[in-house]
This record gives sequence, C-alpha cells and structure tokens, in this order.
Amino acid sequence: MSDSIRQRVQALGLTLPTPSQPAANYINHVISQNQLFISGQIPMIDGKPAYIGRVGETLSDDDGAQAAELAALGLLGQLSAAVGDDLSRVVRILRLGVFIASSGDFQRQSGVANGASNLVVNALGDKGRHVRTAVGVCSLPAGVAVEVDAIVELQP
Repeated sequence: MSDSIRQRVQALGLTLPTPSQPAANYINHVISQNQLFISGQIPMIDGKPAYIGRVGETLSDDDGAQAAELAALGLLGQLSAAVGDDLSRVVRILRLGVFIASSGDFQRQSGVANGASNLVVNALGDKGRHVRTAVGVCSLPAGVAVEVDAIVELQP
C-alpha cells in the first residue's frame, strides 16, 4: 500500500483538500519532538463551512457523522501537509478530539465521532487507530456541527 496520504484517501474515492488557513491567531500544526499537534478542523466544502447547526436539533446523527468525516478529511489534509505527504513519517495517530455541537439532551456523540474515526482508520490502516474523546458542546466556530483535532506520533 502507498505511503502517500493523498493516494490512500483517493483510494477511498475521496479528494484530500488543500489545507485551510487559520481563521484567527493560531497555526495549523506544531511539531514538538516526536509529536505533531494538528489544530481543530471544521467541515468545509469549497472553502466554506458546511453542516451548520446542532446535532439532535437541526441536524440528524447521520448529518453529524458526515460532518465529522468531512472535518477529518481536512485533518488528513493538514497531516499530509505537515509530513510532506509521507505516511512513513507517521508512527500512529495517538488521539482524536471530536467536538460535536449538539442539543443539551443529545447522548450519541460517540456515534457521530465514528464518522471521523472511521475515515482516519480506513485511510491510514493501523497507523490510524487512536484513542478518542467525543464531547458535546453548545456551539463551534462558524456554527458548524463538528470540529476535530489530533495528536500524532512521528518517527524520531
């Protein structure tokens, strides 16, 4: 299998997006020793925020999972840019943080977060297996339903 993250994503029938630029006073990623920290990514279509609303109110669980997958696709774009599209530089995804804008009584954040987890594992194989936090929040930037960040272990 290819060590190109872009080619692995294309094999799933998806297109790796060009990494988005920060919307405020932060940077896309930081490498510290053997760890790569990737800033939170929101679902974007053609450079515009997508899946606006809260899961359990205006969006269904399936909408939320699709938003999580789209945010994770952006995260893979950032990963690819950070490592020069070379998956051999990655030991594994250590942690995904998945934040879900949801109604106060919504309790299926884990199912929504699977949209992100499934894409990362399907694209990266065993290197994509990770620990995860799925957290319900009242709102996210641009009114989107999901934001995903990651911590990645890199080769020394």
